[in-house]
Amino acid sequence: MLPLKLANSMSFKTITYQTIALAGIAQASHLVHQLATTGRADKEAMQSSLNSLLSLNADNPVDIYGGLAGIKTGLEQLNSQLSSNRISNPDQARYSASLVFLERKFSDNAEMQSKVQNKIKMAQAQSEHFGSNHENVIANLADIYHTTISTFNPRIMVNGDQAYLSAPDVINKIRALLLAGIRSAMLWRQCGGSRWRFIFYRRKTQKEAEFLLSEIEKLA
Repeated sequence: MLPLKLANSMSFKTITYQTIALAGIAQASHLVHQLATTGRADKEAMQSSLNSLLSLNADNPVDIYGGLAGIKTGLEQLNSQLSSNRISNPDQARYSASLVFLERKFSDNAEMQSKVQNKIKMAQAQSEHFGSNHENVIANLADIYHTTISTFNPRIMVNGDQAYLSAPDVINKIRALLLAGIRSAMLWRQCGGSRWRFIFYRRKTQKEAEFLLSEIEKLA
């Protein structure tokens, strides 16, 4: 998995695309939390997040999620997190922070990037036959995460109901979504995102998330 190939990457280093990528991270983290605590997750949001893994080329960052509607859940989560001074869901916030941290380690490992890219191309071909939400495709994506990024320390420890966390299909979905979160973290950095920008542009990012959600409502 390499950075998204964009026609003019400089034109995407804006608060809009940084917000969209952050929403991708928030969406993956939210879905992981849903699965870990209820055994289920929003199907449409999960499909958009999984599809983002299989989109290696796109005209712009929005396209990897299938349009703004595909990242609606993430924008809602991001807006909620940034509009409050208290952390409403500590586990979810921890997953997002860990994904950003692990992405930097992953991006510094060219050998692992090459390995992941090759495996994702195989998953991409598989998805064309079965569809991105098929259990075989999800299991393949989960294995990519498990054998590569999850070997970095500190590993992401997912909290939830052990009855769900011991179910193979739930574990596969969680791992695949964590990989999708890494994908969004890569996109965020490619679009000019950084820790200091997140801190100093927090309010601006929250306002952008609000605006993007209003745009989605207009399309509904």
